[in-house]
Formats: sequence, C-alpha cells, structure tokens
Amino acid sequence: MTFAGPEQGGPQMTVPRQAVHVDSPTERRNPRTVDIDQLSTLEILRAINAEDRLVPDAVAATLPSLSTAVDIAVETLREGHRVHYVGAGTSGRLATLDAAELPPTYNIPNDWFLMHHAGGSTALRSAVENAEDDDAAGAAELARDAAPGDFVLGLTASGRTPYVLGALRAAHRLGASTALISNNPLATRSIDVDVMITVDTGPEAIAGSTRMKAGTAQKQMLTAFSTAVMVKLGRTYSNLMVSMRANNAKLRGRTVRILREATGLGQQECSDALTQSAGDLKVALVHLLSGVDTRRAAAALTDHDGHVRHALATLSAKAV
Repeated sequence: MTFAGPEQGGPQMTVPRQAVHVDSPTERRNPRTVDIDQLSTLEILRAINAEDRLVPDAVAATLPSLSTAVDIAVETLREGHRVHYVGAGTSGRLATLDAAELPPTYNIPNDWFLMHHAGGSTALRSAVENAEDDDAAGAAELARDAAPGDFVLGLTASGRTPYVLGALRAAHRLGASTALISNNPLATRSIDVDVMITVDTGPEAIAGSTRMKAGTAQKQMLTAFSTAVMVKLGRTYSNLMVSMRANNAKLRGRTVRILREATGLGQQECSDALTQSAGDLKVALVHLLSGVDTRRAAAALTDHDGHVRHALATLSAKAV
C-alpha cells in the first residue's frame, strides 16, 4: 500500500507493515538542541559541534573491550581465518568504507576483512526497504560465508537490528568468535556475544539521526580497531605505512619519503634501494637498516610474515 508524499507529485511511500519502539538514548530528544530550528546557521553548526565533542570521551570508555576485540582479530588472522563486519544503514556504510581501505593501505589480501551489509551493494547508496529487519537474511549470509575460527564484528546503533543480530547468532553457531558495537546501553543485556562494546553517545542533535554522534563514534572505533590490528600484525614500521600499495604517483613518492624518514638517508640512496628491491618498500627498508642484500632482506621478511622489526631482530642476531 502506497500514498503520495506531502508535496504534490512527491515520491510514493510505503506504509510500514509494523512499528517497533526502540528504547535507546539515541532516539531521545536532546534538551540541548530543542531550539535548533530557531538558531542562526553559525549557531546550528556550533550546537552540532558541541555534541560532536562529546564523542571522543565516549569512545575512550570502550577501549578495554575494544582492545579485546583487536586481540581476537589478530589471532584470527594469524591462524589463517577472516574478519567479518556486519551492519545496516550508516553502520554498514561506515564498515564497508573501513574494509575497503585496508587492502591498499596495508597491502593485505582482499578477503582478510569481509563486509556484510543489509540490502547488499544497492543499500550503500539508497535505503532498501525492510533489509535491516531481515534476521533470516543476516543468518543465511553468515552461514554461507563465515567459517569456524573467523571473527565477526557487528555494528548497530540501536543494539537491536535484526539483520545484524541474526548474523551474529549464525556465526556463533558455526564456531566463529563474535563481538558487537552498540550505541545503546539498554540493549546489551540480552545479546550473547564474546565481546560487547557499548559506546554511550547519548541523544543526537536531531533525535534518532544516528548518522551523527553514533556514526562518528563507530567510525572512530572502526578506524582504531582495524589500525591496531594492522600494527599488531606488523603491517607498519614505527608509525609508517610500509605495507601500502604504491599504485599511483603520489604513493610512489610517499614510499621514498617513508624510506628517508625511517633510515635518515638521502633521496637517491632510497630510490636506488627501491629499484634494487623491485619496488618492495619493506625489502628496501630492511636492506637499508640491516645492511644485508635485498635477497636476504626479502627472505627474512618471508620468515616473519612481513614483520619488519622481527626480520631486523633476526638479522641483527645473526650478525652477532
């Protein structure tokens, strides 16, 4: 059943088949922004910014549980299994972005981090009716794509999204480890996951618009989570992106700069090392820092799964 939009010629809208009352801080009216529609443009932006400034402290409170999720994910990947993100709406779009940026940034296999979004790729650009309410679809997708030993991280601002919870239950039955990021402290008691990560961002500047503070918090947590996983797996050296794919002019220039910053050597020497290493930044780095030839540098990296510091430690020990 459909009806016309409020303006003449407006879009057709579907009458919802059911309504669910979500008891969550994100759905409540924010007493600090009740007059937001009467403010000047600058005052509106200041009101939104004041709410956004509350997010980092809320995220900081989750770090102990988030660190547990990081350690599980690291062990999962070391053992040859995969990490899955599951989300709907804003949560799913943010998780998709995070998963998509990891392979070029850290040169990891495309299947290390897999994304499951309610409604599929179509829902990344526009809403797919009732997709997030389909717990059976979430369960079927994870039953098909996950495996024992995998790690499944769900995201839902409300803490109740059926697609996400259905996926987590199916993953648990398979023998995968599970975790949930939720912005609703009231919904966490009845959810059975290995790691519960609750970030209390409170009411939004616009009631129920969880693409605002809730989404900002989830973006921060996803970025921190995946970056920490990459650091623990040795995909960086110090705070440098030594594993990245240099597939454009800007990034090829960055590889030389990274070598210069890591070694203190000049432009020409670093460029020559990259050439000798067939463009492999890690091989060039180990070669320059250890003094061994590029063949031995590459072998040491292979022995230590690409971990620069571990490779250097082994070469240093052999030199002694």
